[in-house]
Amino acid sequence: MIELEALNYSGGDLSRPECVLTHSSGLLMTADWTDSGGVAIFRHADRAPALRILSNQQGFQLRPNGIALEDDGGVIATHLGEDQGGVFRLHVDGALEPLVTEIDGVALPPTNFVHRDGAGRLWITVSTRQQPRAKGYSAAVADGFIALANADGSDARIVADGLGYTNECALHPDGRWLYVNETFARRLSRFSVEEKGRLGERQTVCEFGPGTFPDGVTFDVEGGAWITSIVSNRVIRVSPTGEQSVVLEDSDKAYLKQVEEAFDAGRMGRPHLDGVVSRRLGHVSSLAFGGSDLDRAYLGCLLGDRLASFQAPVRGVAPIHWRAPLTRLRSALAGADA
Repeated sequence: MIELEALNYSGGDLSRPECVLTHSSGLLMTADWTDSGGVAIFRHADRAPALRILSNQQGFQLRPNGIALEDDGGVIATHLGEDQGGVFRLHVDGALEPLVTEIDGVALPPTNFVHRDGAGRLWITVSTRQQPRAKGYSAAVADGFIALANADGSDARIVADGLGYTNECALHPDGRWLYVNETFARRLSRFSVEEKGRLGERQTVCEFGPGTFPDGVTFDVEGGAWITSIVSNRVIRVSPTGEQSVVLEDSDKAYLKQVEEAFDAGRMGRPHLDGVVSRRLGHVSSLAFGGSDLDRAYLGCLLGDRLASFQAPVRGVAPIHWRAPLTRLRSALAGADA
């Protein structure tokens, strides 16, 4: 297991860096709730963002949760508002373009995550339809869903429904399966991907025990799924056959016991997520493999202001955007460095 003392840190002055992306150039990118909201860009050794791209839309605060990188360096971002959601394209110049704000005439609730596949399609997750969202922090609630849309946001449709607080999703490297974390159902599920993006029946890959609330998911070159857990700050590797091994943990037994009691009693709420007790990490929420050989794991964090990373024992699979040209972003970075 990775020791906490072995962690390195990148960036600083970040606001809710929930989702982290990596690129072959060495650039790192995170969701950032600073001011009007957007993304922060920096490199492994940086102690502050080299550039922030923030929404310049007047009268609207973007609250990005999941982000996906586009070829020119712009991002697709999900909006996790108090009572509003949606999927937006944030251009490098700060312009904000709505892509999916409703499905079948119904406005999207606060929207959790977006995964961009090789065809440019957008896999979108909504954790819960409950208002406020904390009502969905229960094993008894299963009203989350997965939607699919074209790259331009057209033909948006729900492809899986009735999930237990849908969180990050990712296509398996073989392209045949869509994996998704159901945070408060405490399981990793998968769906076969059929023609035109239709999904097969839900299959349980594995279930998680006390203290584990799965959030982020990504894959390594050996077919393992890497899971991040809020509350316990666990990183868990799930083997291709479903066995679990804890790679990293930063938790407090008394705090976990308190949260578990609240969860079992059906009264888990925001205070249990906002009051994390740990040594170094504050709600590890996502993981992205980066570094020159995709052997460094970078951790998104809900309550942190920087990213922790560690040398991974297994190399990760390169994300779809790994070698994107990032033409507009590179120009913006050059201007910021001038």
